[in-house]
Amino acid sequence: MSTVAVILAAGLGTRMKSRLPKVLHPILGDPSLLWVLRALPSDLGGAVVVVHHGKEQVERAIGAWQTAGLLPCPISTVDQGVPLGTGHALQACIPELDRLGAGQVVILCGDVPLTTPGTVQRLCASEALLLAMDLQTPGAYGRVLQHPDGRLAGLVEAKDATPEQLAVQRVNGGAYSLPWPALRLALLGLTNDNAQREYYLTDAVVGVAREIPVAVEVCEPEELAGMNSRHDQAALQAAAQRRIERHWMAEGVTFLHPGSILVGPRVHLHQDVILEPGVRLEGAVVVGEGTQIGQGTVITDSTLGPGVEVRPYCVIERALVGEGSKVGPFARLREGTELAEKVHIGNFVETKKAKLQRGAKANHLAYLGDTEVGEGTNIGAGVITCNYDGVNKHRTLIGRNVFIGSDTQLVAPLVIGDGVLIGAGSTITKDVPADALALSRAPQVNREGGAPRLRTRQRKGTGLS
Repeated sequence: MSTVAVILAAGLGTRMKSRLPKVLHPILGDPSLLWVLRALPSDLGGAVVVVHHGKEQVERAIGAWQTAGLLPCPISTVDQGVPLGTGHALQACIPELDRLGAGQVVILCGDVPLTTPGTVQRLCASEALLLAMDLQTPGAYGRVLQHPDGRLAGLVEAKDATPEQLAVQRVNGGAYSLPWPALRLALLGLTNDNAQREYYLTDAVVGVAREIPVAVEVCEPEELAGMNSRHDQAALQAAAQRRIERHWMAEGVTFLHPGSILVGPRVHLHQDVILEPGVRLEGAVVVGEGTQIGQGTVITDSTLGPGVEVRPYCVIERALVGEGSKVGPFARLREGTELAEKVHIGNFVETKKAKLQRGAKANHLAYLGDTEVGEGTNIGAGVITCNYDGVNKHRTLIGRNVFIGSDTQLVAPLVIGDGVLIGAGSTITKDVPADALALSRAPQVNREGGAPRLRTRQRKGTGLS
């Protein structure tokens, strides 16, 4: 017998007003459901996600997370069918929980993303526990009724509550740990005799509490806050960001304007990193010691080494940036970019599947796609690798200590040897051997006195005097 988690994720989320399932709406770049699944202990006997609305999207997302190694334990899904309440959702899981050999069931909501792993661990280690929160204005939350010794006495939905019960400020957080045999029996006895004509999970929880003591643990409200609207989503993101900022500041990271900086939950920052206003880091991002990231920069799924300087307003996605490199301002490093140590990528330079070796430079207005650039090579302003012929992509290989003059087009496939010098304004279509000088220009013609004669003809042609 083992502990199995059940995650409720079948809801439509009408107040979100979105075609995207509610549990896939992001908090700091990661969907709410991923936050919940990631908080589970790795020693669980599995987790069952209850789906229905947007089932295909949710199952695709879970598959992608499993492939990426983001989930701590095996995940299966159960389609609730037409949703008839939270109790009905658990009833739909009975065959799967039996198959998994559940002895204990931990129940969480897929739209409650900020329950910490520590709290989930305590829940999983408890025989019978309900998580609650105290609110000044409980609103539509279900109320928690307790015996004088603190044990659970009852749960009542707000729509079914009496005025006296509505005055209770301790509310149900929707997270439980219960022994499966007792919960299974209570689920089989559920009725929908209530204001919403639904099968309430809370009725089953109270049924268990009649047989065994169910403890109540009060948590911070942000840990149990649900995402039912865009306003809720914004509030949860702000709470998550404050939590992440506190953590990284304690680890020696500088946030120059904390309210404007967004750092996702899978980001890892080393000591003495400096984040300027408006920075956004999402996905699996690692930033090395002493690196400074300039204002307005967006980085996703990338690794930056120590001592990197990212100047303002850069976009870096699925890239590697080596120690001591300088990037930007206004640079874009696309997927597959790998910069070695002390590489310079300047303003309005774009790279894609480009590998630049130590000390290589592209300081102005260049495009480097499907290319390798050797150590110490200098790429001039306006240089582009012409890597796409309309059907296929082709590679450009550039050797060490090459100088490529401004406004040069390198038409791939192409190999440029070590020590080559290419004159400005050239279009290179053939391989260039090492240490060669390559030029490709039409001859320049100077016509003495030609400028005023041309201007005279132009004025006559346009009727100007």
